[in-house]
Amino acid sequence: MGFLPHKRSKKHRGRVRTWPKDDPSQPVHLTAFMGYKAGMTHTLREVHRTALKQAKREEVEPVTIIETPPVVVVGLVGYIDTLRGLRSFKTIFAEHLSDECKRRFYKSWYKSKKKAFTKYSKKWQDENGKKQLDKDFAQLKKYCSAIRVIVHSQMRLLPIKQKKAHIMEIQLNGGSISDKVDWAKEHLEKPVPISAVFYQNEMIDIIGVTKGHGFKGVTSRWHTKKLPRKTHKGLRKVACIGAWHPARVGYTIARAGQKGYHHRTELNKKIYRIGKGVHIQDGKVIHNNASTNYDTTQKAITPMGGFPRYGDVNNDFVMLKGCVVGPKKRVLTLRKSLLVHTSRKSKETIELKFIDTTSKFGHGRFQTAHEKRAFMGPLKKDRLKPVPEPLPEEA
Repeated sequence: MGFLPHKRSKKHRGRVRTWPKDDPSQPVHLTAFMGYKAGMTHTLREVHRTALKQAKREEVEPVTIIETPPVVVVGLVGYIDTLRGLRSFKTIFAEHLSDECKRRFYKSWYKSKKKAFTKYSKKWQDENGKKQLDKDFAQLKKYCSAIRVIVHSQMRLLPIKQKKAHIMEIQLNGGSISDKVDWAKEHLEKPVPISAVFYQNEMIDIIGVTKGHGFKGVTSRWHTKKLPRKTHKGLRKVACIGAWHPARVGYTIARAGQKGYHHRTELNKKIYRIGKGVHIQDGKVIHNNASTNYDTTQKAITPMGGFPRYGDVNNDFVMLKGCVVGPKKRVLTLRKSLLVHTSRKSKETIELKFIDTTSKFGHGRFQTAHEKRAFMGPLKKDRLKPVPEPLPEEA
């Protein structure tokens, strides 16, 4: 009953309802991030947890890959305390906003004149505008009790058709209010990578919207018991929906309706790896983010043939233990945990021995394309076609 009402979520992107408690003794840092669900695979590791029967044995575990290209900071919002909670005090945007960010402010981009923020950006250029901005930054430092930055995702880096970026506010924790405003001002128009927010072995929360299943009956939606085979007018029903009095149907009675596409927050997901995307180092393309100390094969996290219904993961990614909400391509909000973790499970260091990269579309046999070529030998489809000779010209 804690999840009622079972209705469609208002927001497509997971909304953070509670932020972690601020600790001024720590350096300034973001408390959340945005990522896109790519798919799942499995890993092999040795369990290092004392007083556990499974300790010092190998264990195969399912993991989810979430692609997390750097988010771009485009503004900041200051909040002040009131008797009714926080109230937004002032918002400051950066001078330059990319088209994928501006698309979010339009219903129909191609029909529009694309004039968003053209007048606002002039504030950063003339003297009066700069004075006003300096005054605004000073007021944020003086009056505000919380600072949040406005960030957007970079859709052009992803194998997703959508061009409109997702925008969200992320709270800054650590340091004084003055430090937070300075951090936000310094990072305007700059990308922030996932490695600057989360770290290896950390426990985090995932906020998102579940996979939608449309209008469903009681058997599928509430898992009620089916009626006997010979029941008149169907058996995937609830036989009794309540007493004569009270003369109405109670909210606890299982009824048909919407299943899935609900807003959910999942707690305590452990980070198994924060992988670096495909990058160039010393003139060479490096794509070995699925290699381990035990399996030194040069291979990327993308399985053979790509992640089904997603594609290739070429950016930074986060590997989480277990499953997460939503279908492939769904935008997810990754948030720092609200709790102080002390259990051995949460403190355990993860050292992966092997990450599976076989095809997820069928019975995968080969970890890399190189391994497949070595086993299969030259194939007919790979053979170069002979080029037909041109006909000699008649004299």
